[in-house]
Amino acid sequence: MFPFFKEQVTIGELRLNFLLDGDDTDGTLVIFEMYVPPNAKVPVPHFHVDVDETLYVIEGKLTQLYGNETLELNPGDTLFIKRGTVHGFSNPGSETVRVLCTLSPATIGPAYFKEISNALRAGGPPDMQHIVSTMKKHGLEPIKPV
Repeated sequence: MFPFFKEQVTIGELRLNFLLDGDDTDGTLVIFEMYVPPNAKVPVPHFHVDVDETLYVIEGKLTQLYGNETLELNPGDTLFIKRGTVHGFSNPGSETVRVLCTLSPATIGPAYFKEISNALRAGGPPDMQHIVSTMKKHGLEPIKPV
């Protein structure tokens, strides 16, 4: 039996299962399932220059920064994050959170997440300048200093 996802990328404790990427959608959409364990390291708050994001919580409770608000998203909750909106997430709870994510257009896809994963696994402390450069290359702008 083959996996239901096309590709899997892990970034530290985060796991992303890509269902569709830009190759499948003529560059219009990326869809992935994300698993966020309790207290996992997560990306710094950021915004997307040209990409809209939608989250749908499947399991667990996700704490989501959205602009100046902090929201608690529960199973069945959906959040649309328009490009340019500062956002970030965490899982301070005791169970793994499972979220379905979409990104449109497909300019932030598996290649971005693999580059970040490789940078974090390079050994020694992460090269934060390289991580910020990678984020910016893919249209993500970090808000807090990294």
